[in-house]
Amino acid sequence: MAVKVAWRRDRGRRPGGFSLVELLLALGLGLVLSGVMLQSLLADGQTSLRLSRLVREKDNQRRTLALVQLDLQRALAVSTNPAAESGACPLAGRLPVLHLRTQSGAITYSVGAAPSGIWRGEVLMRCGPAFGLDGATNWASAAQNRVVIDGLAPAPATWLGCRALLGIEPSAAVDLAQSSRKAFSACLDPGTGLVGLRLAQHFGKGPNRHQRIESVQLVAPAEGAGP
Repeated sequence: MAVKVAWRRDRGRRPGGFSLVELLLALGLGLVLSGVMLQSLLADGQTSLRLSRLVREKDNQRRTLALVQLDLQRALAVSTNPAAESGACPLAGRLPVLHLRTQSGAITYSVGAAPSGIWRGEVLMRCGPAFGLDGATNWASAAQNRVVIDGLAPAPATWLGCRALLGIEPSAAVDLAQSSRKAFSACLDPGTGLVGLRLAQHFGKGPNRHQRIESVQLVAPAEGAGP
């Protein structure tokens, strides 16, 4: 005898799968989460970039200021009016900030437009004796004009900390070439020969990508300075 089995469909149960609305909601949620993760990755990348740039440029600033300090400590005199001095190199519109007199000639540090497009922004240039393969100054060589550091801030905030760095009254300090408004600033205490230096770089474009890196240094004249 055949037995008939009747299958009854449960009218209250929906066939398996997702509806179109559920798929659209899941897709939207996935896109939101992906956007959040992407923003987080981009922020981490920007932070890493800023940190690596800070370390790299701080080291460049340290070496630049060490070079300026070496020249200052070898100088016989620091001019209080660098613009009035005659340098050994063409300035091409750059502002002479430091003009040092040495036994073997003058050394001039100037700030302004770069000599070519390979440099970032404004530059600090040194006009003076070249360096030998051993890293020592070749005082017998002809003066050379070389970029020391680039990426200088084109319109930095006026430096107000030089007089405090020198530890003297504001009226006693000489703002060399009015350079307190430049990215490479120098001021002099005529009584002691102390020189205060500021170096400011600026990187990035956009409201949230600016990065300003700055270093200051106080240089005391060496006894019996001169090459």
